[in-house]
Amino acid sequence: MFYREAGQFKTTYQADQAVFPILQDRIGLAVILVGAFVFIPFAASDFFINVIMIPFLILALASIGLNILTGYTGLLSLGTGGFMGVGAFACYKLTTFFPGVNVIVWIFVSGFFATALGILFGLPSLRIKGFYLLVATLAAQFFLDWSFIRIQWLTNYNTSGAIEVPTRTLFSVPLTGPNATPQLRYLVILAIVTLLTWLASNLVHGRIGRMWMAVRDMDLAAELIGIPLYRTKLLAFAISSYYCGVAGALMVFFWYGSAEPGVFNIDQSFTILFMVIIGGLGSLTGSFFGAALIYGLPIVLKVGLHGLGWNILPATIEHLTFMTVGALIVLVLIIEPLGLARLWQITKQKLRVWPFPY
Repeated sequence: MFYREAGQFKTTYQADQAVFPILQDRIGLAVILVGAFVFIPFAASDFFINVIMIPFLILALASIGLNILTGYTGLLSLGTGGFMGVGAFACYKLTTFFPGVNVIVWIFVSGFFATALGILFGLPSLRIKGFYLLVATLAAQFFLDWSFIRIQWLTNYNTSGAIEVPTRTLFSVPLTGPNATPQLRYLVILAIVTLLTWLASNLVHGRIGRMWMAVRDMDLAAELIGIPLYRTKLLAFAISSYYCGVAGALMVFFWYGSAEPGVFNIDQSFTILFMVIIGGLGSLTGSFFGAALIYGLPIVLKVGLHGLGWNILPATIEHLTFMTVGALIVLVLIIEPLGLARLWQITKQKLRVWPFPY
């Protein structure tokens, strides 16, 4: 009875087209944001912030990037990890070339380098699609993997071949490096993810989003009604790569602190793809659901099994995670192809009429 639409009238076109038309949804979103910005930084432990919240937000941002390309535009890609690496290495080079500029600025700028490469490797989408486009993006992933390992200039000729994040400050307070507090790093990541999620929501609910979905549903019909097919596809590649590049820079500078090129291999691309599939194609909310499930599953298995008194090796936990994720993907594709986001929509629809069946 608490989640009802009765009595909420829409008197303007703006209210009718709102992303959250029901008051309870807006209140729930406000509660989530207040809890994320106020409660977690001051009440949660450093372990919870470092191990759960920071990785969850970064992976959710990367999932949003891939969802724009695959979920909303219907273009398959396995180059997500490579584009994340481009953002990370670009941010590293920019911070070493211009140490006086705030690192947050370079976090946003680094995404444009991933955008440039995303457009370049997205050019095949103008002529091919489906499985063939998937192979083309896979080739981009392997090429970028090779570049990260072989081009030593990207790591400033570091003998370890890894990115070592320098200490950068904001008003004399460390943002990156070993002295940066988990709370400050979390707040920076949360602010960036919130901003980019809001921008993505405006895109997908506006004219550009309708163009993407028209191309996804039937590209030939979209072209016949006047949608510039090639430009729309390249725009999807550009924005998707930008989000992935920013996520990669955040991953290295605000989560890992240092990273080897192997972090951005094909496994990372598959992980983000699984998050999008299970969370829900064509849903920003599903990107967060998928990131929470895929990343949180090993933690839940480890804590749960140890809580039962089973002393299981980490390698066994990893194998169990792979098996569980595979089973979940099969179940999602069979039972609800639109993923957890669709199940959440169905639940809300049931709550809007509960306790009545109509």
